[in-house]
Amino acid sequence: MSHIIYILNSKKLNRYYIGYTTNLDLGFEFHKNAAPNKFTANASDWTLVLNFYCDNKTQALSIEQHIKNMKSKIYIENLLKHPEIIDKLLTRYKSDCQI
Repeated sequence: MSHIIYILNSKKLNRYYIGYTTNLDLGFEFHKNAAPNKFTANASDWTLVLNFYCDNKTQALSIEQHIKNMKSKIYIENLLKHPEIIDKLLTRYKSDCQI
């Protein structure tokens, strides 16, 4: 099973969305057809700007939470510009992965 962190961008909202899925196509489709009460329903122009694989669910959820806790557009843009940050996150949260 794949464990994928993904980041979507909406130019309309000028916002990013960070998520976790085991099926990237299904996850992206979910956001494109989001229910009206979901955050991603506020725009129809979501594009996938980054995705990367984790070793397991624990690692993926830890990294997803780390990125969300940063609450920073600049941090996300640095992830896009500097892939070595992703490598550091994967290494940092590897010890959390006992599943």
